Amino acid sequence: MATGIRFKETMAGYVGMGETDPVAGARKGRADGTRLAMHAEVSIASIDDFLADPEHVGGLSGSVDYQPIGGEHTADDGLFGLFSPSEEPDLRYMVYQLKLDRDGAPHLLSGRKHVRDDSCFDLWRDTTTLHTLIHEGEDENAPALAAGILRLDLGELLRLLSTLETPGATSIGDKTDAVSKFGLFFMGELWRIYGPST
Repeated sequence: MATGIRFKETMAGYVGMGETDPVAGARKGRADGTRLAMHAEVSIASIDDFLADPEHVGGLSGSVDYQPIGGEHTADDGLFGLFSPSEEPDLRYMVYQLKLDRDGAPHLLSGRKHVRDDSCFDLWRDTTTLHTLIHEGEDENAPALAAGILRLDLGELLRLLSTLETPGATSIGDKTDAVSKFGLFFMGELWRIYGPST
C-alpha cells in the first residue's frame, strides 16, 4: 500500500466583493471589513506518485467562511499543487482550488502563491501569501465574484506541522521515509528557487 501525506492548513485575509484583482480586492475587503477564512486539508495519496508528477498535484478539501456569500461552505472536491510550473521559467505556483456550492450554484475558490526569487527576503512572503479569486462557476474561466489575499501566519504554520499524518504507513520507517521525501522535496525546491546563483 502506498504511503501518503496529509496535513491541515488555515489561511485568512481580506477579500472584496466585485473585484477581480487580488491586491485591489484586499484593499476593498479591508475597507469593508470582509474577511475570508479557508480551512483546508491537503491529501497526497502516494508520496512517490506525487513527486514523480511534474505538476505535483494532490487533493484538497475543507471549508470556506466568507459572509458576503452566506457564511461557511464545505468543499470535498479540490486540488492542491506544489511548485507547479507556470508559463514563466522562473515562476512556480502553489495552487489551491476548492469547489463550493452556494445555494445550488457552483462556485470555485482559486488561489495561487507566487514563488519567485525576486529577493531572498521574499521567501516567507511568497510561500505564505495566497492571491485568491472566487469564481461564480465551477472553473477558473467563470467570472470572478470577489478577490483578495489570504495569509498563513506563523502560528498557523506551527499548527500545520502538528497536523501532519502519513496515511498508508505501516511502520515508523514508512512514516519517516514519506515525511523525509516530502521535506527534502520542499526544501530542495526552495533552495533551487531562492538559493544563491552559481
